[in-house]
Amino acid sequence: MAANLAKVNDVINLNGVSPVKLIAVTKHASINQLEEAHRLGVRDFGESKIQDALKKRAQLSPELIENIRWHFIGHLQTNKAKQAVGNFALIHSIDSLRLAKEVSRIAEGKNSVQAILLQVKMQEDENKGGFSPAELKDCMPELLSLKGLQIQGLMTISPLSDDATIWCKSFIGLKQLRDELALKFKIELQELSMGMSDDWRDAIKYGSTMIRLGRAIFGN
Repeated sequence: MAANLAKVNDVINLNGVSPVKLIAVTKHASINQLEEAHRLGVRDFGESKIQDALKKRAQLSPELIENIRWHFIGHLQTNKAKQAVGNFALIHSIDSLRLAKEVSRIAEGKNSVQAILLQVKMQEDENKGGFSPAELKDCMPELLSLKGLQIQGLMTISPLSDDATIWCKSFIGLKQLRDELALKFKIELQELSMGMSDDWRDAIKYGSTMIRLGRAIFGN
């Protein structure tokens, strides 16, 4: 794991055009592996299922709990939003206006604000969720009016492909969309969550500020 982390940090330091945060995805990682990653300097961890994150957190020492930021990176069903709000430092996968409204409503009910990213589907793929770029542009005024949300940026999952030009096109497009929205609505959208274990190097090259790595850190 130490060697894997060193490789990732070397690429970040060489190619990152902006500060890049590593999110270690613990879907298939044991508690021992999570603790080892923390010992090696990782502070941001991602889970795609709410219950898995809560179960793992319950097994950690109070000291580790205080020093770890949990990210929700999976598909969030509207009826599960109540469990997610307040339990994650950042929800990466707000993929519809309906879900955004529900998360905001729940956060307001808790007198809090939930940090989120808006998930964008940069290329047609029936297996991927998210706003289309055109849909997001139309929804943005209403999204910005939701008082229970702090919109920190955008997220995408690149299409499954062996062709790097396809996923690079998604990364370039997401950055352009972020810049366009920031300019049009006079807002800061600092985060671009893009890049996973197969495509993270290209994601960094094209402006990612957050990479979500499981296998590349913990192994198969």
